[in-house]
Parts: sequence; structure tokens; C-alpha cells
Amino acid sequence: METMISEQISIDKSDWTPVKFSDIVFEPKESSKDPKADGIKHVVGLEHIESEDIHLRHSANLDTSTTFSKRFAAGDVLFGRRRAYLKKAAQAKFNGICSGDITVFRAKENLMPELLPFIVNNEKFFDYAIKHSAGGLSPRVKFKDLANYEFLLPPKDQQAKLAELLWAMDEVIERDNSTLKKLEATLSSNIENEIHGVSLKGKVIREVLDEFSKKGKLAVLVNLGELLKGKGIPKADVKDEGWPCVRYGELYTKHHRIIRGFNSFISEEDKSKSLLLKKNDILFAGSGETITEIGKSAAFVDDVEAYAGSDILLFRPYDMDGYYLGYLMNSQFVRQQLNKYGTGATVMHIYNSDLAKVKVPQITREEQIEIAGKLEKITNNVFSLEEKISSSKALQKSLINQVF
Repeated sequence: METMISEQISIDKSDWTPVKFSDIVFEPKESSKDPKADGIKHVVGLEHIESEDIHLRHSANLDTSTTFSKRFAAGDVLFGRRRAYLKKAAQAKFNGICSGDITVFRAKENLMPELLPFIVNNEKFFDYAIKHSAGGLSPRVKFKDLANYEFLLPPKDQQAKLAELLWAMDEVIERDNSTLKKLEATLSSNIENEIHGVSLKGKVIREVLDEFSKKGKLAVLVNLGELLKGKGIPKADVKDEGWPCVRYGELYTKHHRIIRGFNSFISEEDKSKSLLLKKNDILFAGSGETITEIGKSAAFVDDVEAYAGSDILLFRPYDMDGYYLGYLMNSQFVRQQLNKYGTGATVMHIYNSDLAKVKVPQITREEQIEIAGKLEKITNNVFSLEEKISSSKALQKSLINQVF
């Protein structure tokens, strides 16, 4: 992609024209009193626009109740004027109506519409929007506040070349994202197939367990290892360096299946108040906001000294492979069992007494290692593709910021 940039564009701005945002973009103040009669099918709120994504990928339909009336058309850019720091600005590929917290941008004749999403999605524009926002907890910015944003606009022929290049870069990213989704779906499918090989479709977990018990042995966790609890490590004790540790919230945000690095550390003094981890331990989040969050887990597979904080439940196996456990405990086979045990109103909880009852396939350690090896190969391919996408996005963003 770097070669493509150097071959197709040389950023010489000597013949570019200084413009204000309002010179090349306007806000079409169109509305629909009867969206259904007007043939409108798409309803867009701020929640449908993803941060730092030029594509509008989501919308609701008119089957859901809405008070929105502001119209937009295919090719318009929908800009989240509330909390501009969220950096929401996406180009629509369809007509619809949107929230009043969204400002509609439409290109004037001197600007190619294909360039508009890139002009808006650069750091200088977002910084300007944030600076000119007004309000306390929920700051907003108006079109008139953005009208004086200044930048250099290339001639129409160069606009066409720029648009071609930027969309070609985007196509590469989109194609890789599509491949990544397929690869992640393959991984999820292989996890279930390798671990139990029973179809989950349309079945409750009891039926799945009954079906597996006919083809293999099941064992309850309490017979396969110890059940422990983490302790200590309040937020105030977390350091930027020291002894590595895991806090329960990080099991949602930082660690997925396997603990591959650490984000938090504690002092020499505080480690004595926490639980020392042992290789092949599996750490469960003891609480969560939803039934599907509880019991999210990750396996500790290293030989380093590290610690577990409070609200973490811990399974320490007698003779099981940590990598296999990381995949097993995050499989639907196990998570559907955990969902049965969640209790609580606003916050859901599970306990070691619940983990003790979870049933898992009883296979040899050699079989576990073989299964984990197959799944790790797919996971490594996922990581490689994620890294490629991240690099491509960084390159695209760098070019957008350089151009505009």
C-alpha cells in the first residue's frame, strides 16, 4: 500500500485553494413529516455510527418508534454533533431520516462527494469540532460553528485521483475485515467442534449435555481441580510497573481466552495481599452487568510471577492444559451452563459453588494439547490479519491527516 501511495500521488499543494468548510459543504435542512409515505426505510441514531469509521453500517427501520424527521440522502456524511470527541462521521449509502444530534453534510459542486468522508475524518477537523462544542455533560457543535474550518482544497482533477487512492486503500481494509470475520467465525465453529462436536442449534444446554454424554465422558470441574478466589488489588493500588496482575474487569476488556500480556501491576508490598497465580490457572469474572458477561474467563499459561485480584474466581486444574482450558471455558458448551447460574438484579454474579457444577468433556492431556494446537494456529492467523488491518488503517489515517 505504501508503494501505491508513492506511485499514484505526490502531495504538492502549490496549486491548492484555501477554503472554508462552508465553501465546499452545506447542511441540507430537509425533513419528512410522514417517513412511511415518503418511502423512507432507514432510521439512524448516534448509536448506529461507529467511531472513526467512514462507513454507515447500521440503521433501524420504521417498525421501531421514532420522533426523527431530519432527512439525509445517499452520499451525505452524517456527523455526530453531540460529543464530537467520539469522532463519529460516516457516509450513507442509502436515504433515510436521522437524529437531531446528527448534522447532515452534503458536498457542493466544487467538491467531489467521494472526498467528503475523508475531509471530515481527520484529526484537525475533529479537534476543531471539539474546540467549538458547547455544553456541559453533553457538548454539541452546530454547522455554523464548523463553517469557518479552513483547509486547502485540490483542483477537481486532483480530487478525483485522491478519491480513487483513498477508496482503494479503504477497499483493501474492507476486504481484510471481511476475511477476518470469516476467520473468526471459523475459529468459533472449530472451538465447538473440537471440544464437543455436538450441534448447539435449537437446543438447550441440557439437551447438548445429554447428547454428548452418549458419545463421551463428562466430568464436573470440582473433580478436576481446585476452586479458589482472587483477592486485593483495588484500583488505587494499580501501578504502571511492578509485579503483573489481573483485575476482574480486564477479563472483559483486555484478555480473551488466553492471557497473553499484562496491563496492570502492583508493588512488592501489595502482592502479599493478592493471590499468586500458577501456570494453567483459569480466571473467571465473578460478576457482570449482563447474564452473558458473567463467567468470562482467560487462561494463565506463563511461568511468570503474577497475581489475581478480587472478584475473580479461579480454577486450578490438577492435570489439564492451560491453552485448552482457555478455549474450553469460553466455548458455548461451558458458557451456556454458566448462564444458568447467574443471579442478581442490576449486577449478575456467579460463585465457585456454581463453577463446581460445570460439566466438561473428560479427555486426556495429550488430546487437550492437540486440540489447543489446532485452535492456536487459527488464532495466530487472526492476530496476523488484525495486525495487517491495524497497519493499513494507520497508513490511511496518516495520509488523510497529511492531505487535509
